[in-house]
Amino acid sequence: MSIDDKYPSLNDLKKRAKRRLPHFAWEYLDSGTGVEDQMRRNRRALDKVLFETRVLQGDYQPDQTTSFLGREYAHPFGVAPVGMSGMIWPGAEHMLAKGAANAKIPYCMSAVATVTPETIASSLGNNGWMQLYPPTDPEIRRDMIRRAKNAGFHTLILTVDVPQASRRERQRRAQLTIPPRITPKMLWETATHPAWALGTLRHGQPRLRFAESYVKAEKGASSTQHPGYIIRGKPDWKYLDELRTEWDGQIIVKGITSARDAKKLADLGVDAVWVSNHSGRQFDGGLSSIETLPAIRAAVGPNYPLIFDSGVEGGLDIIRALALGADFVMLGRAFHYALAALGAKGFDQAVYMLSDDINTNMYQMGIQNLSQATERLVKQD
Repeated sequence: MSIDDKYPSLNDLKKRAKRRLPHFAWEYLDSGTGVEDQMRRNRRALDKVLFETRVLQGDYQPDQTTSFLGREYAHPFGVAPVGMSGMIWPGAEHMLAKGAANAKIPYCMSAVATVTPETIASSLGNNGWMQLYPPTDPEIRRDMIRRAKNAGFHTLILTVDVPQASRRERQRRAQLTIPPRITPKMLWETATHPAWALGTLRHGQPRLRFAESYVKAEKGASSTQHPGYIIRGKPDWKYLDELRTEWDGQIIVKGITSARDAKKLADLGVDAVWVSNHSGRQFDGGLSSIETLPAIRAAVGPNYPLIFDSGVEGGLDIIRALALGADFVMLGRAFHYALAALGAKGFDQAVYMLSDDINTNMYQMGIQNLSQATERLVKQD
């Protein structure tokens, strides 16, 4: 049986990932905050975006190639930043970066990764984006972006929707600490998940090595009080101005759900806006990201670059976001489910299933390129 027959959907990879991950790692990856209404709203709102199908369109090959911020990508999606990837699956950052380079899609490394920019540089190819949680200390900020630039990252992502750590109740119940605290429960969870345990032995205890370059890690720190949170500040518009003078590449601002904020960022000359509610991990009381997307597109105009994430579970969801105004879509959890399920080959399988799903749905809709998806939208009352 082929991998595609055995694991034909992201949900199949997710189920296998849950079996292979220690409970604390699974809860970190899969959880939101509060009672997780935001996560459910993301899913429900995406399901409401429907399309008209058209027939007798003749023989053609759907085209997924996408130009974004002056670069060509093989698909309209990429790898979103997920903190502590190497704790979720040992060696994850290198697998994600190499896989993305081979697939010709962007990989965005988190500022709270378990590797440093220098150690991942050889895996990036020319597809590296660096995500930055805004450090309070300007000297730390300047050093972090200097190191990212020297390592080959060409696009900087400023995440602005984490002014304060959310409660992340499921993570707290799982007693996740950074680095993981050795307890009898932790030892049992590790011993009963041998693939994760052996991988961790090879790669070493997961630590936030980039953030720990600037602050000493406390033993047994809560997963919402780790070094990345310690150096993180609460940025304002002046902070963004300073960052733009210090970084000589493209800057994208991530975590926008307000049309007014998006318009202001566009007017200031930020290269792109990333529409996201942090996939329900920060605030349980907001709109789904897909509901905010049309108003944001209207506010910034038809040609301004927009990225979308939050709740994406397949190729059809990617088409939905593109039809409602996004130019590019990023996925975080999906690629980590894939790694936890099948290792590096899981990444390739996730790229394949997303790409194939997009093609299949494009055929059903009777469109040759993704820009035509908007024409097939069914208007909702």
